[in-house]
Amino acid sequence: MKSGIAVAGNILVDKINEISVYPHSGELTQIRSVMSATGGLVPNVAIDLKRLDDSLTVKAVGKVGADGEGEFAKQVLQKNGVDIAHVTSSDIPTSFTQVMSVVGGQRTFFTYAGASAEFGVDDVDFSALNVKMLHLGYFLLLDKMDAGDGVRTLKKAVEAGVETSIDLVSENSTRYNLVLPCLPYTDNLIINEFEAGNLTGFAPTVKNLKAMAEKLMALGVRKRVIIHMSDVGVCFSENGFFYLPSYQLPEGFIQGTTGAGDAFCAGALLGIYYGKSEKDILALASIAATGALTQPDAISGMGSIEALKELCKDLRRKEICL
Repeated sequence: MKSGIAVAGNILVDKINEISVYPHSGELTQIRSVMSATGGLVPNVAIDLKRLDDSLTVKAVGKVGADGEGEFAKQVLQKNGVDIAHVTSSDIPTSFTQVMSVVGGQRTFFTYAGASAEFGVDDVDFSALNVKMLHLGYFLLLDKMDAGDGVRTLKKAVEAGVETSIDLVSENSTRYNLVLPCLPYTDNLIINEFEAGNLTGFAPTVKNLKAMAEKLMALGVRKRVIIHMSDVGVCFSENGFFYLPSYQLPEGFIQGTTGAGDAFCAGALLGIYYGKSEKDILALASIAATGALTQPDAISGMGSIEALKELCKDLRRKEICL
């Protein structure tokens, strides 16, 4: 019997360099400290899922280089209880992002597509995975998947009786049409308002959330469209349109927003996996995203469902009507 969730897509390592000031062209600045952290869809969502529910089987699917960064990423996943048997090695170096972080200021990112760019349909063996659900992303950041392997992977999943879901990166481009052929093989589309706007042509505003969700269903999404933004999350399915405002957070609560979208996605996936109602799916996604906001990095704020409910028990939700 199939069980568990496979999280497939890009795996990368963030190389975070702390600097005092970002230099102008031709200038030099010293790096004060250096650290590495896992990043990308697979580590963020997979680890979040395990921390939300340690009893859940979570399998990572992706490609890393045969290098130190690849071993680091696999070790972090494995340490957090994620099955790494389906993470394969490539001759291309592991995907990475060089992060230049100004103390008390902004971050600048330089990313290298690396091994994740060649991750494709041949790297996903559904008979060996034997899972109930597959979550695939980030589209627009996976060269081979964006070129057609994404559609083929999702089609294979549907034919194998595996429930599918996808998400994207918030790219400022005209390439969103590459995702449209995937929608008829996507059971659950989990994206933010910017991505929904680019897919549908609507302005990414609160008042347009329902129209965007309805259009995405009309474009082929099979079961439900979930759109999240800072103020509210919505879910549209054959059962109707549902929404849940975000929590009104006290001053100083938010320590960082990195990974909040992935945390929302993980909470939604868990709710879908356990057959929860649309309202309960949104509630689980909401507390997961809220937990992520308590720490500056992508995964440290995540805890069990019980711990997150305790964190949020005295918080009030924003007053939003759709």
